Amino acid sequence: MNQETKTGILYALGAYFLWGFLPIYWKLLGDIPPDEILAHRILWSFVFMGLIVLAAGKWKPFIHELNSIIRNRKQLAGITLASLVISLNWLIFIWAVNNDHVIQSSLGYYINPLVSILFGMIILNESLTRRQLFSFLLAGIGVINLTVSYGVFPWVSLLLAFSFAIYGLLKKTVRISAMFGLTIETMIVTPAALIYLIFIPDSSLRPEVMFSDSGLLLFGAGVATAVPLLLFAAGAKQIPLSMVGFLQYIAPTIMLILGVFVFGEAFSSAHLLSFALIWAALIIYMASAYRKNTNKKKKSEKILDG
Repeated sequence: MNQETKTGILYALGAYFLWGFLPIYWKLLGDIPPDEILAHRILWSFVFMGLIVLAAGKWKPFIHELNSIIRNRKQLAGITLASLVISLNWLIFIWAVNNDHVIQSSLGYYINPLVSILFGMIILNESLTRRQLFSFLLAGIGVINLTVSYGVFPWVSLLLAFSFAIYGLLKKTVRISAMFGLTIETMIVTPAALIYLIFIPDSSLRPEVMFSDSGLLLFGAGVATAVPLLLFAAGAKQIPLSMVGFLQYIAPTIMLILGVFVFGEAFSSAHLLSFALIWAALIIYMASAYRKNTNKKKKSEKILDG
């Protein structure tokens, strides 16, 4: 393993660990309504990313990229929808954490890769193997088991999974760096977030809030959003996609541990069975994907040797 790959792994691990421990951050802001936390997250993410772009000396390339997107209706529509969808995803996650649904949130991010592949099959006409289809069946049984056991549909898990999958699909319409992408996405929704914070009664923009510990945490929401994304972008460039596929399950695993052992959420035998089915589905899917990639490499090597 070369130094570049080692560095990439460290960056990716940093990103997934920060994402995994993010529920603790939102719990610290539990006294503030989720919609206000979201508005602050959007506003301060944009401010922080703007400063990063300036500090990196990339203001001119950023403006050039922005003008290019504005002139392209398809890209403008794609990134606008992406900004709205990721805002919804953030709101659901913040609400879920502060309403004791951390376990459901972790379930959503375990399911997300499978939903993304499902979208690829339905929308992008990507083919799936029998094993991959079987993995979807297992995951589906896991979700149904939770629904039947508790009589409550796990809408938090599915909304998180589907919204993030839709976000990923929309991002494919706009080829842009993570730095510029997050800056533009938050820029699009910042006016609405700022207007909301200014005009709501008892806004958390009040000086007595902003100059308190809560205010510091609200401002830090921008950093907490941007830093793991930038680490992931740096790491993903230096490590194989298959490795990214395995590492991505670190975050929901940390969330699950936090939900059960730190926040004391209920974890019954029904939860265990559902998670076991979804873990089995993920193992089958990852093994199938690994086998597919290995076969592709062998074919490429044969062509080169021939």
